[in-house]
Amino acid sequence: MAERSSYTRRGRSLSLARLLQIPFPTLRHHARSPATVLRAGRGPGLSPSCAAMDEEAKAGPKSDANANAADAVEAAAAAPLPPSSSEAAEREAKAEEEGELVERLVELVGEIAAISDFRNSYRRQFCNLSRRIRLLVPMLEEAKEAPTPLPAASEAALRRLRDALHGAGELLRLGSSGSKIFLVLETEKIMKSFQDITARLEQSLAGISFDELNISDEVREQVELVHAQFKRAKERSDSSDDDLFNDLMSVYNSSSSANVDPDILRRLSEKLQLVTIHDLNQESLTLHEMASGGDPGAIVEKMSMLLKRIKDFVQTQDPEMGAQASATDISPNDNSTCPIIPDDFRCPISLDLMKDPVIVATGQTYERGCIERWLEAGHDTCPKTQQKLPNKSLTPNYVLRSLITQWCEANGIEPPKRSAQLSNAPVSCTAAEHNNVVELLQKLSSQNLEDQRGAAGMLRQLAKRSAENRACIGDAGAIPILVSLLSTTDVSTQEHVVTALLNLSIYEENKARIITSGAVPGIVHVLKRGSMEARENSAATLFSLSIVDENKVTIGASGAIPALVQLLSNGSQRGKKDAATALFNLCIYQGNKGKAVRAGLVPILLELLTETESGMVDEALAILAILSGHPEGKAAIGAASAIPVLVGVIRNGSARSKENAAAVMVHLCNGEQQQQHLAEAQEQGIVSLLEELAESGTDRGKRKAIQLLERMNRFLKQQSQAQAQAEAMAQAQAQALVQAQGQADMRSLLPTSSHIPD
Repeated sequence: MAERSSYTRRGRSLSLARLLQIPFPTLRHHARSPATVLRAGRGPGLSPSCAAMDEEAKAGPKSDANANAADAVEAAAAAPLPPSSSEAAEREAKAEEEGELVERLVELVGEIAAISDFRNSYRRQFCNLSRRIRLLVPMLEEAKEAPTPLPAASEAALRRLRDALHGAGELLRLGSSGSKIFLVLETEKIMKSFQDITARLEQSLAGISFDELNISDEVREQVELVHAQFKRAKERSDSSDDDLFNDLMSVYNSSSSANVDPDILRRLSEKLQLVTIHDLNQESLTLHEMASGGDPGAIVEKMSMLLKRIKDFVQTQDPEMGAQASATDISPNDNSTCPIIPDDFRCPISLDLMKDPVIVATGQTYERGCIERWLEAGHDTCPKTQQKLPNKSLTPNYVLRSLITQWCEANGIEPPKRSAQLSNAPVSCTAAEHNNVVELLQKLSSQNLEDQRGAAGMLRQLAKRSAENRACIGDAGAIPILVSLLSTTDVSTQEHVVTALLNLSIYEENKARIITSGAVPGIVHVLKRGSMEARENSAATLFSLSIVDENKVTIGASGAIPALVQLLSNGSQRGKKDAATALFNLCIYQGNKGKAVRAGLVPILLELLTETESGMVDEALAILAILSGHPEGKAAIGAASAIPVLVGVIRNGSARSKENAAAVMVHLCNGEQQQQHLAEAQEQGIVSLLEELAESGTDRGKRKAIQLLERMNRFLKQQSQAQAQAEAMAQAQAQALVQAQGQADMRSLLPTSSHIPD
């Protein structure tokens, strides 16, 4: 498969990796590849003789013997020889090559003339460079008629001009289609590249002999004018826009979007010409194409963060700025600025709030429409991690969709609506299949225990096999009958019934049927008193049902949470996993968090953190991270002496565990107990761990680590100031004591009144 290392969005490609990893100024053309990379070293297009001179200069002075030998070789080469047929053929081939060289120069200037739309902070420099190069067209057209073969000096000058034009073309493509933010961040290298290209063009024009190329006087005057402009530009160093660069760095160094000055964001939006949603989406796509080419993650991540903050600002402005949001964009209920969208709720490709989040094979989540377009374009990698996708399946992220809906409701924003999808409803079952289900339901409704058990087992298996079966069983009215058997005393029948409901709940329409049939109390009954297998599957059923947001309230009010906490405490390994998954989903709803804390969930979760062999660390921390944002949850975690355990996870846990442990710490180290928790964390050696996490953790882990470090630094500063004040007070008291003692000693030395003579 062709390597996709494109940086610019049309024309030849330019790899950002090369821009950053290799010294910038020299642009070197590779004849076999249309791509131009930035490379250090000798300038491009040197002839073999020039290369030899370069190597000789590096080697230093030679010995006299070597010099004499070189002189002899040069003298022999200069001696005239009679022409031969082979030499005539060589001259003819050379003339043909020279003709192709001039044709190539004309093509290069034509390609450069087609590059336009320099909408960035270097617009003037790019336009000047393009204009001057276009003025060379008449000279090159006349050079086509020059006698061949060309003299060696003119040929070498034209080759230098060709290579300089290659470099100029790539620089202009970068200015036309590259990232506007990148051009500002790398302003020093961009300006140096302008100087290098200008100098090379000036030198190549200086070496061209107008007489040897038969250039007319009128064209000669025009080229001499261009040459003079290049010469002045080479000697004059254009100043970069330092204010623009400083504004970008100010935004980047701000701890959050809320702390950024709106005036700075407005200036950036206008100067970078990122004023419409289309502009912002084009910039976002460019950044992802840079990442797709294997470019350094740090600079791309830095630019993505800057773009996100500019986009946040643009989307909050009135339509007069040209930043009108589409109907799919979030809009606040009033005219105030809309809340900042959490990063985890944004699609990494579009940077917009996700409406239909889906998970790809690498575990990353994207907006369905964006990732589908990415895959349809021929990409087979994950846009964020650049890992090769083993398959292109997309799994709905129901949990994240629920979190987004909850966040929207909490901020007075209408939850995003998913785009209309083609119906995925399974094909209706055949008459024979329907009759089979009806017969099973008749047995299920009988009073014969064996018939009930057998029919429940068959329905369980049928519901497991296909979506068509699940739809057929639900349509046949099986769910109310199954629900009525949840309270049966027969263990096998109860296991079959609850597992059949679990399998049926996978089909979306059956979720509503199960809830409306009043199944939740019966499922909770099985969760409390059933066999271990029945308890496991009842917990899994509650999780499946809780994917629908309204069901979270219903399940939480049914008394399911204490039963799930109990299963998490004393269940089998599979039961604990099912209970943890259900509890996590239920606790997304704010009203269920307090119920979980009061059911004694926090101590059980902390115990699971110390039992690394249980394999439940990630699940336990994910639930703790949700509970820590609730007042009761935060108090319970703090009262359970969780700081040492959490610091231990940050020290030795997985990347995801470290991220969630840091999230819990952020909540604990805020509020009334902040000083106490920060002091305890400092004693546990958390500072160095947070510094490491801020450097190499996940995106969310880095943010949490930075927040904690800021709070820890303030705490340490306050401690230092308090200690300095205490020492100053102690010193002052000591000095006062010494003075008082000195005065007492002086008084003791004075004679008493009875000893004073008359």
